[in-house]
Parts: sequence; C-alpha cells; structure tokens
Amino acid sequence: MRFPRITSLAILVMSALTVSWLALVMVSPFLVPSGTITDLSGRVGYIDNAEVISEMDILPRAVYRIGDAQCHQLADRSYFLNDNQMPFCARDLGLFVGLAFASVFALFFRLTINPFLLLIGLVPLGVDGGLQLISSYESVNALRLATGICAGGALALLLAQFLLAFKTEESAPGDAHEVEGDDEPSGK
Repeated sequence: MRFPRITSLAILVMSALTVSWLALVMVSPFLVPSGTITDLSGRVGYIDNAEVISEMDILPRAVYRIGDAQCHQLADRSYFLNDNQMPFCARDLGLFVGLAFASVFALFFRLTINPFLLLIGLVPLGVDGGLQLISSYESVNALRLATGICAGGALALLLAQFLLAFKTEESAPGDAHEVEGDDEPSGK
C-alpha cells in the first residue's frame, strides 16, 4: 500500500498545529480530577473563572484559560468529558475538529476550493448561531458541533489552498532568486 505524498511543508505544519490543539482540548478535562469543572459559564473576552482555573496543573490551566478568554463556555452549550466541562463550547469544538481533519486531508490531497463550497461550509454556522443571537431559537449541541465542523473544514481547506498558491507563486519561473543559466536550486 502506497501512502499519498505530502502536498506541502506549510500544510504539514498547519496539520500538526490543528491536530495538537484538538488533542489538548480533548485531553484537558482528563487532566483535572473528575467532576471538578461543572459550570464555567461566562462571557467572551473575559476571564470569568480565574479561581477555578488557577487550581489546575499548567497544561489544562493554559487550555482552560484560553477557553475562558475566547469562549462563553456556557455549560448547557458544552460537552463534558470525565464529568468535567470541556474548555470550549460545542461549536468551538466543532471548529477545531473541522480544522484538524480537513488540514490532515489537505496534507495528502490538493483541492481547489470553490467559493460556493466555502459558503456551504460557513452558512450553516452563521444561520444557526445568528438565529440564536437574534431570536428565541435555541440550537442543540449536536447541531452546534456539526455546523462548527463544516465551517472549520471549509476554513482549513481554504487556508490550505492559500498556502499552496503561495508556495506555487514563490517557486514560479523567473523568480528573483533564480540565477540565469544555473540549473541547480539556489539553496533556498
């Protein structure tokens, strides 16, 4: 069985970062005693749970602190692992899952993402989240997770396409770093 070729070093780095981040988010609830993180509900852009987070070891503390600052962490909009609330809500978790899986996919397969495909990935998140924001509609975690996965996947594929286009543009013939008549790469 032959493994597909890696498309780009930049996408390899993107994949490593997104998969590592997802792993940290998923493992953090297991790095604190079971049942100790039960309600982190707060506001986006604020550190609402400094007292709870300060008691944690350094790795889960870092992940939960980022979650506290960047996510509302409403308990009813979050999943629980190890009887602990996750550091991010279901929609953010979906974004991380989508980013990680689509980055790994883009690592081995080159795609040209159509703007319509990007919209198909982003519109469900906008509709679901937007309706919640402006009406009495209340989404469910499974839908939040699914719309996050779609949006994260679309964004990762778009970023991968940009990285590949940048790489292609950077190595285009007539590049300023090329020396005329020299068949060997410049060592760049």
